Amino acid sequence: MSKQTVLGRVAQLAKANINALLDQAEDPQKMLDQLIRDYTNNISEAEQAVATTIGNLRMLEADHREDVDAAAEWGRKALAASRKADELRAAGSTAELRAAGSAAEADRFDHLAKVALGRQLQSEREAATAEPMITAQTEVVDRLKAGLEAMKGKLTELTAKRDELVARVRSAEARNRMLDAVQSVDVMDPTSELSRFEDKVRREEARALGRQELAASSLDAQFEALDDLDRSAEIEARLAALKSGGAA
Repeated sequence: MSKQTVLGRVAQLAKANINALLDQAEDPQKMLDQLIRDYTNNISEAEQAVATTIGNLRMLEADHREDVDAAAEWGRKALAASRKADELRAAGSTAELRAAGSAAEADRFDHLAKVALGRQLQSEREAATAEPMITAQTEVVDRLKAGLEAMKGKLTELTAKRDELVARVRSAEARNRMLDAVQSVDVMDPTSELSRFEDKVRREEARALGRQELAASSLDAQFEALDDLDRSAEIEARLAALKSGGAA
């Protein structure tokens, strides 16, 4: 995956409006699960791209340091060769130390100084050429890191949203089960078990009242019959008294 592709995807995912996406989804939980998978995969790819980009940047920085160090080293060598040439010329200018080869040796050291200066110039140019590349690469790395952190933040938000949604769904399901249970024992529902049981109790109570009333009626009838027997016995007694009195 190219850096441009990673940057574009990171920017797009980091700016995603999760709430707006959920509002448009037919199945929010399913959509969140898919988004979490997408973000996880893209974060993994982005991390690889960031690691590669950082590695390239560190190599550029190392090469730049080498060029800077080389330029400084060639500068020191050029200075040393130039000073040596000056010393040889100074020594050869005196009559007692003049030698035929002093001038040639001095020229050789000046030539070495020029070679060293050329290498120094080349190293400085290479270092200067690398600097804008390092600057640009550093900006890319910073943007990738920021985008990656944003994506990780979005993933955390997605996961929290998913957990919240799942909890809400489970809570709603629990409430619905409770309502179904309540409705199944609604005392106002004539078809419910509780209503039928209440009707059965009321029928038993009515039967008991009927039997009680029937028993009371039977007892009253027995007492009335007893009263009738008492009246009959008194009548017989009075009749017997009349007869016995008339005989007298």
